[in-house]
Amino acid sequence: QVQLVESGGGLVQAGGSLRLSCAASGSIVRINAMGWYRQTPGKGRELVAAITSGGRTNYADSVKGRFTIPRDNAKNTMYLQMNSLKPEDTAVYYCYADVIRAYGGREYKYWGQGTQVTVSS
Repeated sequence: QVQLVESGGGLVQAGGSLRLSCAASGSIVRINAMGWYRQTPGKGRELVAAITSGGRTNYADSVKGRFTIPRDNAKNTMYLQMNSLKPEDTAVYYCYADVIRAYGGREYKYWGQGTQVTVSS
């Protein structure tokens, strides 16, 4: 099996910064794409950012220029560096990873447990 463990959420004032981490462990041959979604009761689920194994990134328009998504392939770990945070960034953030568990096997998507980010005005 594969586990994704998130850390780094919390409460921060508007304009501040937070860094989320997402560490994958278990039966992993390779991780393809990784990324972050966020979810709020009013707006539903939104793709925040994603990164391929080769380092190509994709960001939601709402976070471009403020968030980055570095990745350490050797550690099977991904981060979400969030700067210039706004109250509208308040959400539960979930990481995911597209994992190959066996050579020649299919890809499986795994999810982290979610971490709350709250930005006060």
